[in-house]
Amino acid sequence: MTERAWRVAGKALVVAVRLTPKAGQDRIDGIVTLADGRTVVKARVSAAPQKGKANAALEALLGEALGVPKSAVGVVAGGTSRLKSVRVDGEPELLVAALEKIR
Repeated sequence: MTERAWRVAGKALVVAVRLTPKAGQDRIDGIVTLADGRTVVKARVSAAPQKGKANAALEALLGEALGVPKSAVGVVAGGTSRLKSVRVDGEPELLVAALEKIR
């Protein structure tokens, strides 16, 4: 994969995510390239996409995977879409290192 699923934005990362709600379990399935060439983190959550529950579950899942509190994670675009942009506040170098372990 030549393109990354994230970009640095000051003291944070913005991560591109493809979310599958109502899955059997909460998990990150890795970093994948979509048919249109975009690279994203592929994630699944058991929560339904109602009243922000799936987004909240995604924020908690990414926070745990990256070693930051869920309060440091927030969906900034794509709130009602499967493709989302998620901001993760923290030291970019540490966050990138954690993301690279997901592959």
